[in-house]
Amino acid sequence: MPTIDAVDFFYLSMPVVTDEADGSQDALLVRVAAGGQIGWGECEAAPLPSIAAFICPMSHGVCRPVADSVLGKPLESPADIAQISADVAYNSMDLLQAPHTLSGVEMALWDVLGKLRGEPVWRLLGYERSHAKTPYASVLFGETPQETLARARDARARNFRAAKFGWGPIGRGSVAADAEHFVAAREGLGSDGILLVDTGQIFIEDVERAAARLPALEKAGALWFEEPFQASAVDAYAALAKRSSTVRLAGGEGAHNVHMAKQLIDHGGVGYIQIDCGRIGGVGPSKEVADYAVAKGVTFVNHSFTSHLALSASIQPYAGLKDHVICEYPAMPKPVALAFTRNHLERDGNGDISVPDAPGLGLEIDEDGIRQYLQDVEIKVNGKVLYATPQI
Repeated sequence: MPTIDAVDFFYLSMPVVTDEADGSQDALLVRVAAGGQIGWGECEAAPLPSIAAFICPMSHGVCRPVADSVLGKPLESPADIAQISADVAYNSMDLLQAPHTLSGVEMALWDVLGKLRGEPVWRLLGYERSHAKTPYASVLFGETPQETLARARDARARNFRAAKFGWGPIGRGSVAADAEHFVAAREGLGSDGILLVDTGQIFIEDVERAAARLPALEKAGALWFEEPFQASAVDAYAALAKRSSTVRLAGGEGAHNVHMAKQLIDHGGVGYIQIDCGRIGGVGPSKEVADYAVAKGVTFVNHSFTSHLALSASIQPYAGLKDHVICEYPAMPKPVALAFTRNHLERDGNGDISVPDAPGLGLEIDEDGIRQYLQDVEIKVNGKVLYATPQI
């Protein structure tokens, strides 16, 4: 019986990390060894707290390190992965970083299981086939409308039919100033481009300030208004959803468990539920949300702004859903996010992408790329080393 023999974490980073809202500036890779195979995953979280959550000393019975629920456990089926996730949820109940840490581990477990069985993850999830997705270029708003216009034109020039503009100055100035950016994005994408807008929780829970942007978003023909509020502000989402005539709300990337995502669907009025495998607990919980979204008539969308390893993992849970086609695609990642995989999910002649029809997640790790950005870290308590950067 294959068992989980080892779990290693690798903290990668750009030489300089800025306050730009760009999660591709560093990465936390997870390597899992089981049954003679190696699998890889990625946590979408601050690397050092996530490493600590795996190896930290126990505080009490339900505040145990994630390692206690993972190492030595059997890995023969998807049910084994689900059991590990359930054990982490209970044994690390008060270790609040646990879902982020588990997310990368869980991805790697699916990667290993797929390699052990010679099957892609999407097939292990029960899909008979995968369907191509329409990626949107995920970029930040420019500091000026002219910069936003240039980025929109660049996205179309690179054969993206859709683009999402996020963060930047939106919500920090006037309604009129924001409207200029929306107009610029629409002009750059053209009348047939799919325009998506992400305001990065800037309105917190202020429904009136968010609603003031709706007319300009509607005039620009935006498909969705993403994350106007904090991830748990369900009442604010619901109130804004009732006031929007054509623009649907999108949210869910901040969900770190299935229940948070379901609340946004059932009570928040979102039309698009966006799930990040690297936050919610991995592939299995993402698939559960995808199934729930289908039943509730809500469109499932991946959230992925970092590497192609994370991108592949994020698509697996809805790869077999033919009618759920929009896909976030990191269009301007930092070099570190591209360096540690040899292959990428390249777009075809139509501009679409598909997950690999290959065992596991289908991504090959480039060890030289890891070494190029690897950070040397040691975590020690009372002279005992709990973590040191592993050999690659």
